[in-house]
Amino acid sequence: MASVVTTLSYINGFCCTKPSFGFVSYPSSSQQKKRMVVVKAETINPEIRKTEEKVVDSVVVTELSKNITPYCRCWRSGTFPLCDGSHMKHNKATGDNVGPLLLKKQ
Repeated sequence: MASVVTTLSYINGFCCTKPSFGFVSYPSSSQQKKRMVVVKAETINPEIRKTEEKVVDSVVVTELSKNITPYCRCWRSGTFPLCDGSHMKHNKATGDNVGPLLLKKQ
């Protein structure tokens, strides 16, 4: 079994790489090759605005096709890089308060 070490980078206190990956196991060559990834529930936002229920930031952009475009910051979205609301389940499981980055049309 091979272990994987994931390095986490932080920008403004938010994790910028997929966090919490545990182990990847590779069976022997005689077995069918399968890969297993174990994901632990950990907070992504260790210190930014922890008194707020959910940290949501917005940026005004002049050239967007939609009025508001939410981008995922929890790394759990099924539509990554766009937010699908997965942060709500993550926040409930971990006590975190991470929310999306909103790009707003000017």
